[in-house]
Amino acid sequence: MMNRTILVGRLTRDPDLRYTPTGNAVANFTVAVNRPFKNQEGQQEADFVNCVTWRKQAENLANYQKKGNLIGVDGRVQTRTYEGQDGKTVYVTEILAESIQFLESKNNGNTGQNNQPGTNTQPNQQNNQNQSNFNNEDPFANNGQPIDISDDELPF
Repeated sequence: MMNRTILVGRLTRDPDLRYTPTGNAVANFTVAVNRPFKNQEGQQEADFVNCVTWRKQAENLANYQKKGNLIGVDGRVQTRTYEGQDGKTVYVTEILAESIQFLESKNNGNTGQNNQPGTNTQPNQQNNQNQSNFNNEDPFANNGQPIDISDDELPF
């Protein structure tokens, strides 16, 4: 069986970070995901998908992302129920975010030079520091020579 969801969209509000009685961080957030077509009036429509994430990832999301930022979410659909204040059963369907990618710079709402797609819940400032270690030479210019990479440097 498979239960996998991948979303790319904008936060509709700042993430809501809370802590359980045992001290685990949990963040609730909603992602607006554009539909791949326009309605009859020619306007873009979006779905608003409720999501939740836990622990350090929840803290990173709350600390580095805000309303309007573009993020990528990889997770699974989960459903749960609870009894509301009126005594009726409330049904909730949400995405349990297992991985969150920050797709825009922390400092502005636009994709910029400092953007590092694929950065997994890390502030872009760290990536900028890493980029400053490179000189202005073309890293892909090797004059046809083999590239010397050890197995320890591969990410897989």
